[in-house]
Amino acid sequence: MSSNDIPASPTVPAESPSVPGGPSSVPPGPPVDSPFRTERTNRDEAPQYVLPLVVHIEKTAPPARTDALRTAARAVLVMLSDERSTGEGEWAQVMRDWQDARIRKVVRRARGAEWRKACALPGITVTGESAEVRVYPPVPLDGWPKELAKLQVSGTDLDDPEPPAAPDLTGPVLWLNPDLGMSAGKEMAQAGHGAQLAWWELSETERKAWREAGFPLSVATPDADRWRELTVSGLPVVRDAGFTEIAPGSCTVVADHPALRR
Repeated sequence: MSSNDIPASPTVPAESPSVPGGPSSVPPGPPVDSPFRTERTNRDEAPQYVLPLVVHIEKTAPPARTDALRTAARAVLVMLSDERSTGEGEWAQVMRDWQDARIRKVVRRARGAEWRKACALPGITVTGESAEVRVYPPVPLDGWPKELAKLQVSGTDLDDPEPPAAPDLTGPVLWLNPDLGMSAGKEMAQAGHGAQLAWWELSETERKAWREAGFPLSVATPDADRWRELTVSGLPVVRDAGFTEIAPGSCTVVADHPALRR
């Protein structure tokens, strides 16, 4: 499921994430140069790229939904922090180009031979408790490799066989909007947006510590009252551009990292 437009690195937006500026009755919109603004901006004039993510879903052993969300978020962080994505790395230029436009992520599914072919392309596979997600360097919006272009976006309706464990509140938590009904693929993309927003807001020291720890994080859905508190807490908020499934400007994820709590 696609998810476009978060603010990118310190200079970019994504589906429509924003970084609230303080308590108020209505969460503020994304910054002027956010990749998450719903109206047209200069970011729309730049060449558009998408970050592909492929989740491994076998019919007989699908991953648990919450673990797939966590693993997708970690995959985005692994890609952002990989040495090939920074400095003069082989993926660095395309990563910069992607973050200079709208921050788009698309989750597709694969099994069997499809998964094996997807794993043969340059990228990084991240494994969770039951989920496997492979993330690739960004590709042009209309220039997907044929091995990925033929994979299905629909069909990522995963479930949790058991109630997920309570989130670890001492570590990073990606909080999902309790009022939105999204497919698992859409939520995976949104979780990735939230992780990316948190990454952008951290210092180099904080990023290094998170990476060295293996990017631990939780994904959870709060009750309505807690969600309202989170959206005006000053933590980064993902606002969806509304290309798929939900209305433009919808707040989908709050990125709650201990280093960002006030």
